[in-house]
Amino acid sequence: MAQFYSEKKIFPQDVRDQFKYEVAEELGLTPRIQNDYWGALTPSECGKVGGRIGGSMVKNMVRRAEELLIQNDQNVVDVDQSKEG
Repeated sequence: MAQFYSEKKIFPQDVRDQFKYEVAEELGLTPRIQNDYWGALTPSECGKVGGRIGGSMVKNMVRRAEELLIQNDQNVVDVDQSKEG
């Protein structure tokens, strides 16, 4: 895939690909994706996966980031409690 931005990404490529497949599954499009080939999808269907800003993929990325933040906060609390004990 072409890289137009040289800046570092928040999520690695494999994580972003996973988000795409999660959204495609939610939309019922995964049966039409074979061997990582998305060419059987229409441009409209592909747009639903990536979506405009605030689309499904962005919502999934935000959800995942929130889950990671909560998990990290819980780990910090656990470490702090073990230091006190």
